[in-house]
Amino acid sequence: MPITTRPRTVTAALLLALALATAGAALAQGGASAAPRPALTVNATQAQRTEIAAALAAGGNVAAWQEAIVGAEGNGWRLAEVRVNVGDVVRRGQVLATFVADLAQAEAAQSRAAVAEAEATLAEAAANAQRARELQPSGALSAQQVNQLLTAERTAQARLDAVRAAARVQQLRLAQAQVLAPDSGVISARNATVGAVVPSGVELFRLIRQGRLEWRAEVASSELVQVQAGQVVRVAAPGGAAVVGKVRMVAPTVDAATRNGIVYVDFAAAGALKAGMFARGEIETGRRSALTLPQSAVLLRDGFAYVFKLGADGSVAQAKVGVGRRVGERIEITSGLDAATRVVASGAGFLADGDTVRVIDTAAPSNPAAAPAPKTTASR
Repeated sequence: MPITTRPRTVTAALLLALALATAGAALAQGGASAAPRPALTVNATQAQRTEIAAALAAGGNVAAWQEAIVGAEGNGWRLAEVRVNVGDVVRRGQVLATFVADLAQAEAAQSRAAVAEAEATLAEAAANAQRARELQPSGALSAQQVNQLLTAERTAQARLDAVRAAARVQQLRLAQAQVLAPDSGVISARNATVGAVVPSGVELFRLIRQGRLEWRAEVASSELVQVQAGQVVRVAAPGGAAVVGKVRMVAPTVDAATRNGIVYVDFAAAGALKAGMFARGEIETGRRSALTLPQSAVLLRDGFAYVFKLGADGSVAQAKVGVGRRVGERIEITSGLDAATRVVASGAGFLADGDTVRVIDTAAPSNPAAAPAPKTTASR
């Protein structure tokens, strides 16, 4: 047993000596490995003062600029044909539907015959009256006879005027057999059914005039003073696209129950907006100066916005900030940061509070609103 124990003791002593020698070599290097290794190589940036549009947020309904109701003018006529449907684009004067007009056509023909008869009667009466005028100086006709002939001429003229007026009424009634579009636009509703007997005044179609839509934004009465005609408006449409419009007018009254006023906004092109939708948008009321950062420098976590401030020793500290409007590739900082503080330009999602980074300084852009955000090399 003593012969086997001795070699094991010598081996343990040698291993202990080797460990001490390795530790001494590490201490001899001056403690270089004691410094924390950088977690990321990042670019630094600072908040810049930028001119941005001041905007007033609002919500409201999208509606037709004006609607035209197209109804039946004839009474008790049967619909023979319906030529348009909901969504069709029509032009002014286009035929939308027709009625069965056999009776009206027959009455119009009867009126034309009556006009022809009255014209013939007037021609005969006028010839007799002319002869009476010519013979009156000679005394061949008595004064009573001359008066009768002249009166007959006037009576025939009056009868012709009456039957012509009646014929005009029949022509107008016959024209009512066609339902015409009162203006260009888009058919938004249809109640016309082929074969239906329609009373006078019943609505057959509803038309969005000129296809124009408007946004009726509800704005608090205290903020209405900021809104003026001609201001640019951006309304969020389905799919994320923004539809640009202009303020046409501000309502002269305020709702007594909600204390909100209506701002009417016109669109050159409504895009994906449809009448009846509820939409939110912003009314640009002017311009103001604000601090902005590249969007890549702002990290969203748990519903809050954060930036990573850079310390003198290369460490980063997470700080909550308030954000406002987005301007191109930049975002407004409303609180929690001043212009002198340097922050990580991008790659904040890979960092944690207290990490050490290697910083590459970049020059601030001369035009913050148009300059692209600094890039992160993202090397470990």
